[in-house]
Amino acid sequence: MTLDWATLDWQAIFVPQNSILELILRGSLTYLAIFVLLRIVLRRQEGGIGTADLLVVVLTAEVAGNAIAPLDMSVVEGAVLVATILFWSFAIEWAQYRFPAFERLVRNPKLKLIENGRMLPRNMRREYVTTRELMTQLREKGHEDCSRVKAAYLEDDGAISIIEKDEGQDRG
Repeated sequence: MTLDWATLDWQAIFVPQNSILELILRGSLTYLAIFVLLRIVLRRQEGGIGTADLLVVVLTAEVAGNAIAPLDMSVVEGAVLVATILFWSFAIEWAQYRFPAFERLVRNPKLKLIENGRMLPRNMRREYVTTRELMTQLREKGHEDCSRVKAAYLEDDGAISIIEKDEGQDRG
């Protein structure tokens, strides 16, 4: 099979069929809607991405692709959509860095799971962290049980951070 450069439809490849403003608006609205939904829904208890999370991401990408881009998109239209998505990703990161109030708005606050060697079941339930999951995280970080843990937090990225008790705190 040979490629005949003369018969290629160069106009279909490079000339947008849709308004550039419409593409930017579609890309912006879809990106921001998905961003808000994922900030509300996704927060991994173990700091990783699970099967259900991966499925959400893949299906969201498929649906978003249909919402963002009309069929038979030109190269220019594709580039505009990619640039729009990258712009919003950068803009949100920049705003989080520049404005602490915005960061508090879009990031989940850390959540205390252990306090002075005791698990906090209400907080664990709030983020669907089971005792088994928390104990697994403690063991992976070298703790056999909660007794030597001053505090443990579920961080905004889903990781669990641990603060050990001081040596003197066990006595007394």
